[in-house]
Amino acid sequence: MIDDRLGEIRRTDDGYDLIFERRLSQPIETVWAALTVPERISEWLLTKTEVDLRVGGRFALEWVDEAYSMEGVITELDPPRLIAWTWPHAQHPNSVVRWELTAEASGCRLVLTQTDMRPPHLISVSAGWHAYLECLPGAAAPEITRCTAERERELRARYEPLVPA
Repeated sequence: MIDDRLGEIRRTDDGYDLIFERRLSQPIETVWAALTVPERISEWLLTKTEVDLRVGGRFALEWVDEAYSMEGVITELDPPRLIAWTWPHAQHPNSVVRWELTAEASGCRLVLTQTDMRPPHLISVSAGWHAYLECLPGAAAPEITRCTAERERELRARYEPLVPA
């Protein structure tokens, strides 16, 4: 079952933070692997991925079909509960992506936060993370769910009213 709740967009002194909370039926170790093992990340983010899993290590993603890449640095690491890395971009040069996992009896709770975002890029980032999070449970299970550009476009329309012009 897809969790279709919108992410929260929270105003800060530096811009906006984007926060998603999801409950997944997979155990924390399985979800951790989907967030930190390059081959598993590639299954749901549809990227070429390089991860040097240590604080100060490289976290690089490349969307070949979209001619976009990102190279960040891991800033926090507490396996299997926390990983954070920088996501430098012209529209959000100081942004950090932070994943927090908490084990629960029925699987785990996931909180994804991306900090220091700016409109109008915030709309596409919100829709993108939302769509990718719909695919994450498949990467943490035997069946793989592919994220689609069509789904991301549908979600943009839902996020547009939440983001100031």
